[in-house]
Amino acid sequence: MYWQGVPMLISILTFPGFNELDSFIASSLLNRIKKPDWRVHVCCQEDCATSMNGLTVLAQSRLDEVQRADAVVVGSGSQTRDIVKNPEIMDMLKLDPSRQLIAAQCSGTLVLAKLGLLGQMPACTDLTTKPWVQEAGVEVLDEPFHAVGNMATAGGCLASTYLAAWLIAKTEGIEAACQAIHYVAPVGEKDQYVRMVRKNIEPFVQ
Repeated sequence: MYWQGVPMLISILTFPGFNELDSFIASSLLNRIKKPDWRVHVCCQEDCATSMNGLTVLAQSRLDEVQRADAVVVGSGSQTRDIVKNPEIMDMLKLDPSRQLIAAQCSGTLVLAKLGLLGQMPACTDLTTKPWVQEAGVEVLDEPFHAVGNMATAGGCLASTYLAAWLIAKTEGIEAACQAIHYVAPVGEKDQYVRMVRKNIEPFVQ
């Protein structure tokens, strides 16, 4: 894992109409890594973004800076189909899996598909977005998480746990990911929760 021991900037792409579970679960878990050179930013097109349920969050970075990130999480939301039709936004998303870790959640997978990043890679997404991702020529798996190389996708809001754990495992090691999950897992279920997350991400960490 060539990211280990180097500064990390992780951008969580948070578009208008975003799903709070995607952005906030990922942000909270990723911020379990307490290192001075580990930075996690909510990244928006404007100075702020309002969620699908009316919650407004301030941007910590902007979309036109996303190429500087070492890792990118593409969240989902109610306006994703409009976003992928907006060339101004899509042109800002200069993502490069040869040097960035890229993880997408639910309709965020549609963003990767429309950017042409998935290629022949099968992907995960939510049930609502599934037909749109298939229309984009991508095979959709009936699984919560799947990764190939430096790209990962997840389906279902709470599968953001897998994306965050995968990013931590790829950069800080599987034990660091398990510790982060153990901290947030429900009391009385911590061990089985960690085992479940580890089972889903560990085959894709190497």
